Amino acid sequence: MAKIAVIGAVLENPESSQQVFNDVVSEYKEIIRGRMGLPMNDMGLAVISITVLGELDTINSFVGRLGKIAGVTVKAAFSKGEY
Repeated sequence: MAKIAVIGAVLENPESSQQVFNDVVSEYKEIIRGRMGLPMNDMGLAVISITVLGELDTINSFVGRLGKIAGVTVKAAFSKGEY
């Protein structure tokens, strides 16, 4: 059974982390249902939210990989139900 999750990420100094971030995101394209990015150039940040539908282990692996990128802070909120 699959879970729905919303992943929130803040990229500090996105010029140095955005390419690696996007490369990881593309590896998990099969579970991604939506993505929204908000560049905050005046603050040197980018805020990204990603909605996913997938197995818990896959989502946790995705979040873990994103969290290992230098300059990236990431958190996830999961649905209580399974779909």
